[in-house]
Amino acid sequence: MEQIEMLWEFQQADMEADTLETEIKRSPNRLALKKNRDFLLEQQTAVRQIEEEVAQMLDRVDIIKDAILLQQEQLKALQARLEENPPANLEEAQAFAQDAQRLVGGIQSYEQEMRRIQQEAADHERAQKEITVKFSRVRAEYETQKIAYEDEYKEQMKALEDKRHAAQEKGKDIDPNLMERYQTIKKHCVPPVAKLVDGQCGGCYMGLPQVTLRNLKSGAKLIECESCGRMIIQL
Repeated sequence: MEQIEMLWEFQQADMEADTLETEIKRSPNRLALKKNRDFLLEQQTAVRQIEEEVAQMLDRVDIIKDAILLQQEQLKALQARLEENPPANLEEAQAFAQDAQRLVGGIQSYEQEMRRIQQEAADHERAQKEITVKFSRVRAEYETQKIAYEDEYKEQMKALEDKRHAAQEKGKDIDPNLMERYQTIKKHCVPPVAKLVDGQCGGCYMGLPQVTLRNLKSGAKLIECESCGRMIIQL
């Protein structure tokens, strides 16, 4: 058998293996399993993000508590000074009032921020509980799917292994340079080998130049399509 004929038979076996591999990847059970797996990973990421945000909130709450305590102490000190040294005039009284208003306003602002953080923390807690419930349900479904799919997957991979082995057997006597060319073309064009069909490439169906056709007629067994790059053979 000539190299071109062996290459064509190898391609048939190679394409059968590729088709089966694609079918395995697109298996409804596999896709359902992957969907649930991706969901679980997303939920784990979401939980970690919530935990990080809650930790940041707790750190901020501690800072706010310290700030409120500090301003409360400053306010008490201001009141004490006011009692010990009452303002002698209107200007001093206004200065005391402004300082007191600034401290009270700061405390109120911190307390408002504290309430906002507490509300956000409660929202995060609810969200985390919802995620936990969904995660548990989908995890149970995923584990059931995984067990059910294992046997199917083993059978599919055994069939794929057989087809790959069959292709290797057909390709073992093909010239390594020709096989390398095949694999290079396959990276961007599938199938990489096409037959000549009525003066056209059997892959892209573009007409071939007359000089190329003359080369085939003069005995060339393999040429390349100038449009798609496939190897064209004439059996």
